[in-house]
Amino acid sequence: MVLLEFIEKANFYGAKHIPFLFLVDFEMHKLFLCTLDRASKLNVLYQIGTKRNFDDKNTSICEKPILELYPINYEEYLKAFDIVMKNILAGNTYLLNLTFPTTITTNCSLLELFHIAKSPYKLFFDNQFILFSPESFIKTKNRFIFSYPMKGTIDASLPNAKKIILKNKKEEWEHNTIVDLIRNDLSIIAKNITVTRFRFITKIYTNRKDLLQVSSEIRGKLPANWQNKIGEILVNLLPAGSISGAPKKKTVEIIKEAEKIDRGYYTGIFGIYDGTNIDSAVNIRFIEKIGNHIRFRSGGGITSNSNPIDEYRELKDKVYVPII
Repeated sequence: MVLLEFIEKANFYGAKHIPFLFLVDFEMHKLFLCTLDRASKLNVLYQIGTKRNFDDKNTSICEKPILELYPINYEEYLKAFDIVMKNILAGNTYLLNLTFPTTITTNCSLLELFHIAKSPYKLFFDNQFILFSPESFIKTKNRFIFSYPMKGTIDASLPNAKKIILKNKKEEWEHNTIVDLIRNDLSIIAKNITVTRFRFITKIYTNRKDLLQVSSEIRGKLPANWQNKIGEILVNLLPAGSISGAPKKKTVEIIKEAEKIDRGYYTGIFGIYDGTNIDSAVNIRFIEKIGNHIRFRSGGGITSNSNPIDEYRELKDKVYVPII
């Protein structure tokens, strides 16, 4: 589906209060939209909060997921990191989310991993990829729109981990930058933009290690009959700031130079419109099939204060399956 068709269809369903599922890739070249009642017929399974179109009962279970990781080597990562850092020092970007695929082997199928994973947002897309995202993109309620940018990750087992992540100046600056970017994005389609919660901590339990992640909540007031313009609302906010960077347009150009491959549906968005409201997620914690291989895509934000060894470690730390 091309961009204009996606916008028109989303607007039509929104105006008619017809529930639908949507999926948009990072480059906005491969857009998908279908009514909720057709999703499972297309071999697309979703969970968004308590809303889902599948039953875990009588499904194949992989009792103990094992992931063997074969990440990009550090020297290759450093080449991309240096491209980003040169652009930061030149003033072309001041925050960029750098990502890479990690080849993995596992004892579980994609469908089994999808059912095992515990996450507020999950998607299984026709045995092509799965995702189990902890990060909301936007939600709406009573004409308010909410966004929850997530920036800052640390190993929860470290002594004083919460204090360390909240006191880390690099992480604080990075988080502040993304909050400001999202405030500006929301101002395009809403009024009275307010940061209602700032830098709160959530804990994620995984098959490898437990993590703490830092998020904020930003709110705006939508115009009356906003459902008539759902397509424009979604497209105007893309790509998501937390997985691109700032300034957004130039940063996306640098991402293409540094990463060298398209992201596809990774770091795009997916969600549902239930006939009244939207709930959606950023497509992170993402496993895809490429030929006979499976790869997990991950990354992190780069700033002028970033240390490449720490950033490389964070990329690997984010390769996990949430199991509790």
